Amino acid sequence: MWKKQILALQGDITKQAVEAIVNAANPSLLGGGGVDGAIHRAAGPQLLEECRRLNGCQTGEAKITGGYRLAAKWVIHTVGPVWHGGNQQEDLLLASCYRHSLALAASQQIRSIAFPAISTGAYGFPLERAALIAVTEVQNFLKQPSSIEQVIFVCFSSEDFDCYQKVIHKLIV
Repeated sequence: MWKKQILALQGDITKQAVEAIVNAANPSLLGGGGVDGAIHRAAGPQLLEECRRLNGCQTGEAKITGGYRLAAKWVIHTVGPVWHGGNQQEDLLLASCYRHSLALAASQQIRSIAFPAISTGAYGFPLERAALIAVTEVQNFLKQPSSIEQVIFVCFSSEDFDCYQKVIHKLIV
């Protein structure tokens, strides 16, 4: 077994060779824009069929489906909070997204998982604040025994990548 690892990279989450990718989903789980739409398009229509049977997902929680046409065997869908200025438990709800997603992955004995920058796109969560929450939650989870050995933050933009690199270096290195 190798050492547990947290890293960031810039790229397309749908192309990651990991056991599970996390979808920044909307509450219906029926697809949408951004990461959610990209994952649904790449996985194919079977993903939508399975998501229809899940009856949606509450903000801060997570549900799991197959990956279908993706390189990843699993998709963990989590609904991040919409940013309303920070006074409506947004930080707690975002942290809960990471905790629930990691716990679900560990329950399936998943070893490698890739996350997008949850809630930082259309939901408006401030990027650096979201990255600090994400990396802190992952770091805390990995201190406990679980199957998870590698967590990758897959950043679509160079701005996101630079931010996650900075946060990882600040908190871990």
